[in-house]
Amino acid sequence: MTAFLNRTIRHAGLAAAFAIGVTALSPSASFAFSAEAQQMCTGDAFRLCSSEIPDIPAITACMYKHRANLSPGCRTVMDRDLAAQQPKVAAK
Repeated sequence: MTAFLNRTIRHAGLAAAFAIGVTALSPSASFAFSAEAQQMCTGDAFRLCSSEIPDIPAITACMYKHRANLSPGCRTVMDRDLAAQQPKVAAK
């Protein structure tokens, strides 16, 4: 019972750290993930980048590094969020 409780608390703590990380503005990437990206990518972050939690810039870099291994939903949402953050250049 104690081991289960400890594991549950640890997972909850990691989930909270990741949630804070992906919704906060990353100082190195100047990129904020949407709530939808958080929902779609939490599993990928744990699977691919759990060693980086709670380091927000490291999680962000890890997710981009492992982009080819992201689930299709996560990759789509991240690409859309990134495109929305890009400055718009006026056509001449």
